Amino acid sequence: MKNVGEAPQEELATGERSTRNRVARSILDHGPSTVADLAGRLGLTQAAVRRHLDTLAHENVVEPREQRVYGARTRGRPAKVFALTDCGRDAFDQSYDKLAADALRWISERHGEEAVVEFARERMASQAVAYRKAIDAAPAEQRTEALAKALTADGYAATARTAPVGEQLCQHHCPVAHVAEQYPQLCEAETEIFSALLGTHVQRLATIAHGDGVCTTFIPRNASQPPESTDNASASTAGRNPA
Repeated sequence: MKNVGEAPQEELATGERSTRNRVARSILDHGPSTVADLAGRLGLTQAAVRRHLDTLAHENVVEPREQRVYGARTRGRPAKVFALTDCGRDAFDQSYDKLAADALRWISERHGEEAVVEFARERMASQAVAYRKAIDAAPAEQRTEALAKALTADGYAATARTAPVGEQLCQHHCPVAHVAEQYPQLCEAETEIFSALLGTHVQRLATIAHGDGVCTTFIPRNASQPPESTDNASASTAGRNPA
């Protein structure tokens, strides 16, 4: 990762830059976070966290947002959370976004939009081989958690959490977010693969590519449909346009 933010030489001796990097990294790994969340995870005082967040916000690495609430709201003003900006995500992800976007544009112009869809599905089907192994080795009630761990190994900083009538799979980082802004077929193919892997219809609630802080997928509880082979899923969806 590149160091987020610049610090004068005297700050380096006190580890200020290193601590700011830890704050930003914690937000990357866990998603939009409150001051209290960060203080607890990092073993810092809330005053110290606020000071580092002020610096990171000034450098356009993080930004404050109203905390998103799933389900019934409680009384009182929603807590303020801090999320990474696009600039902040770039500090962690030195990718070849422009090259990838140019390649997909060439595919689209030469072979049409359906070729982009086919590429996105085949890419996800290839990645899903490792995800399938992780899910098959897990107990039924831990399959979403197993998928989250497999995604994390691929750089998606994913977590699973309980939600009303189901679970939520949260990806706090997306290595291809900038390309997916231009080509949402990447997100659509990923959602299809999640559905095939978990054996149930899933619903994408939010994506980093669309400006949300976290990619969030809802998985309903007590899915009865057996998991579908990712090869079969790719074949069965190849003839229809993405939703």
